[in-house]
Amino acid sequence: MTEHLEIRFLVVDDEESIRRLCMTVAQGLGFTCIEASNGEAALTLLEEQTANIILTDLVMPQMSGLEFLEKVKKNLPRAEVAVMTGHGSVETAVQAMKLGAYDYIAKPFSPLEELRLFLRRMAEKIELVEENHFLRERMDTETELHGIVGAAPRIQDVLRMISRLKDTRTPVLITGESGTGKELVARAIHFRGTFASRPFVAVDCGSLVPTLIETELFGHERGAFTGALRSKPGLLQSANGGTIFLDEIGELPLEMQAKLLRFLQEKEVRPVGSNQKFKVDVRVIAATNRDLEAEYRSGRFRKDLYFRLNVVTVHLPALRERRSDIPMLVHWFLDRYAKGSAIQVTSAAMKCLFQYDWPGNVRELENCVERATALGDGKLIDVSDLPPAILSLTPPPDPAAGAPAPSSLPSTDLEDIERATIQRVFEQVKGDKVVAGKMLGISRATLYRKLKRYNIGSRAELPPASTALQ
Repeated sequence: MTEHLEIRFLVVDDEESIRRLCMTVAQGLGFTCIEASNGEAALTLLEEQTANIILTDLVMPQMSGLEFLEKVKKNLPRAEVAVMTGHGSVETAVQAMKLGAYDYIAKPFSPLEELRLFLRRMAEKIELVEENHFLRERMDTETELHGIVGAAPRIQDVLRMISRLKDTRTPVLITGESGTGKELVARAIHFRGTFASRPFVAVDCGSLVPTLIETELFGHERGAFTGALRSKPGLLQSANGGTIFLDEIGELPLEMQAKLLRFLQEKEVRPVGSNQKFKVDVRVIAATNRDLEAEYRSGRFRKDLYFRLNVVTVHLPALRERRSDIPMLVHWFLDRYAKGSAIQVTSAAMKCLFQYDWPGNVRELENCVERATALGDGKLIDVSDLPPAILSLTPPPDPAAGAPAPSSLPSTDLEDIERATIQRVFEQVKGDKVVAGKMLGISRATLYRKLKRYNIGSRAELPPASTALQ
């Protein structure tokens, strides 16, 4: 048995002697035990207490074991429920397993060791399920969101869109300024869904050599051109079954745009120098920092390709348009680069970060935090640790972006903004610290420290959230 997981055992049977026997065996295994004489009483008990292992009789007055099983699996999907049968009704027990029961065991228990081993196996499965659930939560926090952090309404809209798109094959066009995290969104769409185990191939269209774009995307046969000593599959074939992310799609030459459009229509690739076509099933996610509608109107981008790619659009706001997320982004990057050290940011430094216009968006903020972490004393980040560009260029934030003007922004207001943001998220998820940490993009340790600092989650009344976050 693991030390961190409490096994709570519920036995449901109308015979008291059976309940006592089961509880004696379960207590010997270290379980915390509760009991009920019928299904209705057990459901009432489960409203006040929880259980992760439940053993129920099939034949009981008022509510049958099958009916009780269905209700429990609906309300406690991660609990393991096993059934007891003393009437030789194997068919009913098999039906229970089809409804989600772990297994069945026949009464009377002979020898008693059989019941002990049965319950131990159930506990081992619970521990495995809980361990996997914990690892999945950790993966969600560390990789699934891929650094997409924020509580501002516009970034929450992006996260909701990712959730809707993750299990589809619909083409997606991601728009936004450089540094807003377009590839992070593409990766989140792919890796959060059912296709996560399949290939994800990222292509920076702006960095491809114009004369080699076709062979990079579609591949080539041996001898197709000077230097082609062997056949090579293209990136589209490499992504077969998964996702290809075409970053800066607006940089593709018009001739290549036509060939990409043909691929999207036919789902086939023909390598350079080959007469053979290959079927390719790949989801296309494209991204651009250009206005493609203006580009096709000026003739620099194909209109038909634009509409083929633009089935669903996800627009990422610039960082200056969601300034209230800056504190939590700073803590997210501190957790990444400080390697567990509890580095604090002075109010003066945070004020500079808050007022800066961030032309490089979140990528620039990340670089700033990494630099300050490397140059600081390991305990505190102050104004002197910030890049000169931030200190020399701190224009007033746009009031329409949801942030107060610098003249009305004393240092304590920055703490108010952070506190109000955490409070709003904490209330939104009904106190679930795991979900709150994921939404805020901070580790559990940082979240607990912030909750304690701002007295969030206690009975104490908190000041109302800042109007800047409404």
